[in-house]
Amino acid sequence: MQVRNLIILVICQLISTSGSIVMVMLGGIIGATLTANKAFATLPMSVMVIAVAATTIPAAMLMRRIGRRKGFALASVTSVLALLVAVVALRQSSFPLFIVAVMLFGINMAFTQQYRYAAAESVTAKYVPRAISLVLAGSIGAAFVGKELATRGQFWIESIPYAGTMVVLALMFGIQALLFLSMDAAQDHDQDQDDSPRSQRALGEIARQPLFIVAVLGAAVGFGLMTLVMTATPLSMHINDGYSLEQTALVIQAHVLGMYVPSLATGFLIEKVGVVKLMFVGALCLLAASIVGLQGHAVLHYWWALVLLGVGWNFLYVGGTTMLTYTYRRAERFRAQAVNEFLVFGMSATASLLAGSVMHFYGWGTLMLIPIPILIIICVALIKVRKEPLLSHEGCAGE
Repeated sequence: MQVRNLIILVICQLISTSGSIVMVMLGGIIGATLTANKAFATLPMSVMVIAVAATTIPAAMLMRRIGRRKGFALASVTSVLALLVAVVALRQSSFPLFIVAVMLFGINMAFTQQYRYAAAESVTAKYVPRAISLVLAGSIGAAFVGKELATRGQFWIESIPYAGTMVVLALMFGIQALLFLSMDAAQDHDQDQDDSPRSQRALGEIARQPLFIVAVLGAAVGFGLMTLVMTATPLSMHINDGYSLEQTALVIQAHVLGMYVPSLATGFLIEKVGVVKLMFVGALCLLAASIVGLQGHAVLHYWWALVLLGVGWNFLYVGGTTMLTYTYRRAERFRAQAVNEFLVFGMSATASLLAGSVMHFYGWGTLMLIPIPILIIICVALIKVRKEPLLSHEGCAGE
């Protein structure tokens, strides 16, 4: 077990999630101030998620070639550049340049999402759920750091609102790059030398496994629906309903805590009750989020809906990632992970694109109806695979 690497991954997860929270809180709001057409307010966020989806496969292939450590450090430097471009965009009130900055930031996020795989590769199979959960738990602190950066940093550079936030984030990502370079090299990141027939399976054969399909579907739906609702929330609360930025930030903070606090127990729950049951509970939490969101526009409606959204995301995302690791061998991991990340963030990009348009033309109520039929499909799919032989994998004894 590479404890040093796990500690570094937890710290870097905190930094990366803080940056993501700032972009989610401010991306739509800044977009709305920089463009006359409010339907395009979330376009920077959509472009960011598209950049994540487009970069997932190249990121996996790059790290297969140069290793996790160098790949993650290079991505951190990209974030520094992105945030400095964002400062220039804010100074010039340039919507197109802000889109470029957020797009560059999305490139780093494609690498960030693979921290959990690096954690899984740092431990034996038995402890994979715990390692994934531990790294994601690093984002708990980001719920506070990100909120403070988004709300207080607005005024740190008096003549350019929000530029101070971007400068501080750039410094944090610079530190992150140095942390990654200090990681111990993975002992076997380049040892894809298993020549057994199964290790040489075609990608299509891996992807056609029912458990692989459900793992990807669970993570993709969880991430997509979370992106849809989370991206729309600042627009609905701050722009449409007139709540203050502080009230909006508190709701997003609660949502982020809902996303990551369960990670303190998710790994143990998977070992106890099994990955399928936990993912099923996650789908029910997302369904509950939609029901609560349909009840009204009070701060408490938003608060509870976003907390349930976060918990549901955690169970589906961690569960889906864990389930995915049961479907491939080590020599196949980069290809299988790349397909998963591309589909997950393709779904997320679609959701992000929908968020601004649905809010502009139809409103919050219609947006809350979209997840319901999708979640029913997920529940049926989970029931179908609950007795799959691969679920007897070590670390999934609860199945």
